[in-house]
Amino acid sequence: MLAVIRCVIIFFYFLMINFFLILVCLFRPFHRNNVHMAGQVYASMSRFIGVKIIVRCSPEVKQDVPYVFIANHQNSYDLLTICKAALPGVVTIGKKSLKWIPVFGQLYWLTGNIMIDRKNSGKARDTLSLTAEKIRERRLSVWFFPEGTRSYGRGLLPFKTGAFRLALDTDEQIVMVCASDTHKTIKLNRWNNGEVVIDILPPITLDKSKSAKQWAEHCHGLMQQHIEKLNVEVAQCDPTR
Repeated sequence: MLAVIRCVIIFFYFLMINFFLILVCLFRPFHRNNVHMAGQVYASMSRFIGVKIIVRCSPEVKQDVPYVFIANHQNSYDLLTICKAALPGVVTIGKKSLKWIPVFGQLYWLTGNIMIDRKNSGKARDTLSLTAEKIRERRLSVWFFPEGTRSYGRGLLPFKTGAFRLALDTDEQIVMVCASDTHKTIKLNRWNNGEVVIDILPPITLDKSKSAKQWAEHCHGLMQQHIEKLNVEVAQCDPTR
């Protein structure tokens, strides 16, 4: 019964906040802080599913400095959890097909996110070049889910190289964003679903000593280790999970 009540509340709240966000974005389309604002608003839904989100950001991550953010992509709850870690001045890279999702797709476009055609490798490369220009001209940060798809409990999937090629091309640092596991830990019929801890780690400078693929493998290993530490930390705080 609790799950049904939550779903109804979330549905109407989701419609309300999207209406609010669209109004704001119509007045300031493609503003550099639209994604940050949307992330904070979407994360407010987490309280309806009994989740407390804790975001810890390294002091080495500076405001108004462009970075290439990479984050683990677990499931649909990411819309309520890891989106809270989107800092001011960040945009995301998403599938072009997202724009056809009613309301959400139009909002995704208006917030200034960058859409790529993953089925066309040539267009995807062109989009990465355009993204590099935006980083240089507007001092924007770009957020990637380098796994390319949701992991759904399969662990951290292998990384694609787009984020690392972009970081090497622009000489911008990589910032890893690690969220504790939410796969099968959030149950809508349970009143309290504990904490999701998200760490924004210190920036890493990429050099030419490694290829984009090697940097992807290197960062994958670092993120995997840190996510495992977060899972242990969360489990110690909530032994029932």
